[in-house]
Amino acid sequence: MLHEEEIHDEIHEALHTVARVDYTKPIIRNASVPALYEEALTYEKGTALTASGALVTDSGSKKGRSPKDKRVVEEDDSKNNIWWGPVNVPMTENSFMVNRERAIDYLNTRDRLYVFDGFAGWDPKYRIKVRIVCARAYHALFMRNMLIRPTAEELQSFGEPDFTIFNAGEFPANRYTTGMTSTTSVALNFKRREMVILGTQYAGEMKKGIFTVMHYLMPKAGVLSLHSSANEGPNGEVSLFFGLSGTGKTTLSADPHRFLIGDDEHCWSDDGVFNIEGGCYAKTIDLSAEKEPEIFNAIRFGSVLENVVYDDQTRIVDYTSKALTENTRCAYPIDYIPNAKIPCVGGHPTNIILLTCDAFGILPPVSKLTPDQAMYHFISGYTAKIAGTEEGVTEPQATFSTCFGAPFLVWHPVKYATMLAEKMQQHKANAWLINTGWNGGAYGVGKRISLKYSRAIIDAIHNGELAKVEYENYGIFNLSIPKSCPGVPSEVLDPAKSWTGSPESFKANLHKLANLFNENFKTYADKASSAVLAAGPKI
Repeated sequence: MLHEEEIHDEIHEALHTVARVDYTKPIIRNASVPALYEEALTYEKGTALTASGALVTDSGSKKGRSPKDKRVVEEDDSKNNIWWGPVNVPMTENSFMVNRERAIDYLNTRDRLYVFDGFAGWDPKYRIKVRIVCARAYHALFMRNMLIRPTAEELQSFGEPDFTIFNAGEFPANRYTTGMTSTTSVALNFKRREMVILGTQYAGEMKKGIFTVMHYLMPKAGVLSLHSSANEGPNGEVSLFFGLSGTGKTTLSADPHRFLIGDDEHCWSDDGVFNIEGGCYAKTIDLSAEKEPEIFNAIRFGSVLENVVYDDQTRIVDYTSKALTENTRCAYPIDYIPNAKIPCVGGHPTNIILLTCDAFGILPPVSKLTPDQAMYHFISGYTAKIAGTEEGVTEPQATFSTCFGAPFLVWHPVKYATMLAEKMQQHKANAWLINTGWNGGAYGVGKRISLKYSRAIIDAIHNGELAKVEYENYGIFNLSIPKSCPGVPSEVLDPAKSWTGSPESFKANLHKLANLFNENFKTYADKASSAVLAAGPKI
């Protein structure tokens, strides 16, 4: 049986063999929360303790991910599988090795290093072993929260990792290295099973890096990886929620009457669904105990708060402040949520819920989708952002992020969509498109659909009420919409009836949105079936 000193020797040995990491310094592996707090508070500038007991940290100049700086090594094993383009920009093996060498040279200049060994994926059949090698206790604690924490026995028998991240984020990439466009580089090499980070200390790069790895490996194993939240009802029925930022994915999947399987990353296998992560990474801007009590109360000892403003004396956090960034966040273990389901696994989903925030006021609050429509809207990944006021004019801006998570896809989107349709058909899952955006008119004229109504719709889906009502067809988008829904006024359910402007303005907006959908889908038309192409809007 390996003892702590031997494990310590083993980690020195392993890192020296694999990456010539310096033998002579402390390499602190899988440290406890208090030990990582002490390390961060002692050695890392901008780190402090908040009144609630959370560790507050600063991620340096980068306060969010750098998708334009992500690279994937083009090598024989994977080059024919990858969806090359703006999401997956190719990199040569040589450039990767230059960056890797640079990262390890930097790590070797540090007085101490941190290692965290953990798992991605709650199903032991599909989980992968992940090793994080970094120079900041903040990064080690963040990934301690976000990965699945091994037991003492699992740690002793951990062996070689399936994937390693070398995080030298404090040190810049060399802009003259072939393929670099800035001093930031987030590079993935599937053949070497490694990721190298330079020029960004934003911890979310590691979280989404592992998600990208799972997005590649899982479909290879016949398992569908999904950017979604998941919860489970009292009778074991599972719902998946997809949605881009601002659509209500986190809010609507946090239901006091249901168990939370996970808030962001899942896989759907032949056995059911499982969460990829061991924690949650929640936005904290404008957070309050009244609006989101579960998240608010999860911010305590062991949690990591990023880039928030707090009072120097009281150490109370001002969640309304955007002084450092609007992207303030907190990482905490999933068991900090009272109704989390541990282990984070569930059966086959009964309901697939696609969320959108349509600022044009055109999409109905709820539509029941056919499998082809579900594929079409899943590939589209539509929502709308509200543009800032420019000379008094506010214009909604359509955003399409395929599979509701374009930045993390590795295979062509149609591969994920086809797998989703097959699984839905096999397990007879219902699909719904829910608009949490505007009703009665576009942004500036209509009103945002009440959260109360959105919750009533979700409840009616879960308790089966919405399956019993009468449906009608919704014009150009050819959607099936309910004539009634408990707790929702019937006029709200049909945007044509709730529209407060002229019939001409409704028609203009309807055609505008339909054209945006059709234009966007041209990117995927070559790989999509004729049935999926026919599921789009018809003008």
